[in-house]
Amino acid sequence: MSAGAMATAGTALPLLRERGQREVFCGLTGIVWLHRKIQDAFFLVVGSRTCAHLLQSAAGVMLFAEPRFATAIIEERDLAGMADANEELDRVVDRLLERRPDIRMLFLVGSCPSEVIKLDLSRAAQRLSVKHSGVRVLNYSGSGIETTFTQGEDACLAALVPELPATTSAAPELMIVGSLPDIVEDQFLRLFADMGIATVRSLPARNAASMPPVGPNTLFLLAQPFLGDTARALEDRGAKRLDALFPFGAEGTVDWLHAAAKAFGIDEMHFRSLVAAPRERAKRALERHRMLLEGKTIFFLPDSQLEVPLARFLANELGMVPIEVGTPYLHRQHLARELEALPEGVQLSEGQDVDRQLDRVRSSRPDLTVCGLGLANPLEAQGLSTKWSIELVFSPVHGFDQAGDLAELFARPLRRRDMLKV
Repeated sequence: MSAGAMATAGTALPLLRERGQREVFCGLTGIVWLHRKIQDAFFLVVGSRTCAHLLQSAAGVMLFAEPRFATAIIEERDLAGMADANEELDRVVDRLLERRPDIRMLFLVGSCPSEVIKLDLSRAAQRLSVKHSGVRVLNYSGSGIETTFTQGEDACLAALVPELPATTSAAPELMIVGSLPDIVEDQFLRLFADMGIATVRSLPARNAASMPPVGPNTLFLLAQPFLGDTARALEDRGAKRLDALFPFGAEGTVDWLHAAAKAFGIDEMHFRSLVAAPRERAKRALERHRMLLEGKTIFFLPDSQLEVPLARFLANELGMVPIEVGTPYLHRQHLARELEALPEGVQLSEGQDVDRQLDRVRSSRPDLTVCGLGLANPLEAQGLSTKWSIELVFSPVHGFDQAGDLAELFARPLRRRDMLKV
């Protein structure tokens, strides 16, 4: 399909919709950070040897601990119907749970749609939940046909929402939605506690027994911009999303926290005094990188769905100049505030036609291109500096105390380029 331009709702920025060849990781990659977050969960990928190799390569840094993920490999005989795939899956799960009695939640993750693997994982999850009563068995798709890089987390959390208990409290409760490094989550929890918000829970929780309740009294903040299905599932259970910028940089974090403060009736002077010191620390940390980044052009190829809030942060807090901000999917409602905060003249693009986008990168010659691993080396060979988008997902980058580290991720490749020129 050819690209087409249209106006984006809530902003005058034009939107270029592209449908063509993609160059992104599939949603299976989310397992690498999710299995660390939910500490008594296990992720069993039902797929091919190729999928097993992907996970092994992506998570190969974990050499000294037994990981909580594996692949149930589908052989040719399974696809040909020569073996009963459900019986074989049951046998794998039985052996896994016997070996790992610490597992309290098991995700069956499809690497392909059920029409391809010839196995209905939804029914399999229901059957295995009955068979293994002490373990919650859920399923979702991480298929590259159906998901891109970070949408694996969205699919996982959306599968969790129907299993969450109903809230029993009439008082409003706050939920942070999105997988965050423990250190970042703890920082946010301390800030909310200091504000005076009594009950704050996280989805996902760190273990299966602590998953938060949800109901009409639940107010939630999205910590990640790629959780559209999860937000919809929470809203279907009566929860209400608080509209805010995402917590990248000093200003994004203030706005995100302020949305909760307003919703819970926190005194404005108390809120401002609470965030004044960490906001100032974040600004000082950013100032160290502003001299290098200010005025530099940046081009975002679509990969993680973090692109729009990161472009807003880099433009408004560090003075960078976004040329094009591409994202796999543009959720206009969740990103409305972010889009309004982008500078004029930015080209937005949704979806991918990698050849067209690479032509625009070569034509504009940005100072920095944010892209997936598969595109970085070819662009570097053509004299263009790049930043791996995957590093922005794996690194602690949310909140006040990580603002300087986030800026450093963009400054580092430019500093390296300058050193190589010498």
